[in-house]
Amino acid sequence: MKIRILQFQCIIIFAMLTLFFDNLSAQKKSKVVTEKDMAAYLMVYFKDDTHGLYIALSKDGYSFTDVNNAKPIITGDTIAEQKGIRDPYIYRGPDGMFYLALTDLHIYGQKAGYRNTEWERDGKQYGWGNNRGIVLMKSADLINWSHKVLRVDQSFPELANIGCAWAPEMIYDEVKKKTMIYFSMRFGVGKEKVYYSYLNDDFTKLETVPKPIFEYPNGVAYIDADITKVGNKYHMLYASHDGTSGVKQAISDSVNTGYAYDPKWYDPEKVGCEAPTVYKRIGENKWVMVYDIYRINPHNFGFSETTDFINFTNLGRFNEGVMKSTNFTVPKHPTVIQVTRKEAQTLAKKWGLNMKF
Repeated sequence: MKIRILQFQCIIIFAMLTLFFDNLSAQKKSKVVTEKDMAAYLMVYFKDDTHGLYIALSKDGYSFTDVNNAKPIITGDTIAEQKGIRDPYIYRGPDGMFYLALTDLHIYGQKAGYRNTEWERDGKQYGWGNNRGIVLMKSADLINWSHKVLRVDQSFPELANIGCAWAPEMIYDEVKKKTMIYFSMRFGVGKEKVYYSYLNDDFTKLETVPKPIFEYPNGVAYIDADITKVGNKYHMLYASHDGTSGVKQAISDSVNTGYAYDPKWYDPEKVGCEAPTVYKRIGENKWVMVYDIYRINPHNFGFSETTDFINFTNLGRFNEGVMKSTNFTVPKHPTVIQVTRKEAQTLAKKWGLNMKF
């Protein structure tokens, strides 16, 4: 009898182990996606009037449609300490998961009744929009998201008096095998510059004290960096405040050091713009730079296309040329990534968008 029980237990254990390793293998296979698997584009953005998160999809990378008919898929008051988010950035990690990083800031918090003062802290001491938090979100399916507010000022003692933590972005450091986060930061009312740090594997906290990624000549402020690896070079586009606000570029052989200053302006705009980001066209040797033209009313995005990151062709603004936003207006601070047909279809179905991929 004891032998039969032992045999039965062994069979159960064997079956459980087999199921475990089969599932593990399936998970590993599902995480390995390449550009050949991609069939659509996903754009995240926010809007000033709601301070919420929006998603739009595109089949061709030219015409984008909001999945929720221009309503937030996640409202800022459900995930952020300041009850509003800005500057969303989305990134597909090497583990196949999707990661979002957002600025925890509501610039109209007093008007919305979330606080009694214009900013969380004294504007004379800490400056415009003086937030201290970044919202971190994680998802396997682009629908169900975990979230965590990372208080940058509480991460290390030397960061206690930061004046802001804006526009976080992420890239996988292939040398350190870690996700690097980089964001605009200043101390008190000093000049903003971009700092980088590394996130822990749980995607909940900073592991290293943030360091400047690049020093702009003469201490000029710069924000909103976006790093794209092409070949063995890292192209960092950023918003420079050198007299006006526009897009400049610095290039390096390393993800976080050695960026060389280039005085050239890379956007075609005559008015202030910021928040440059880059996405690659599927199956083509072309990249599209998107930037936020905040000095026009209503706000809009501008687009330029390149094959070499030297020469950029102006594609114009949304709905003023080849680029289209079919059911939304006044977007702010975009990021675009490639997604598979299944991912796009699942997301469209979730939000009731009748769009085939």
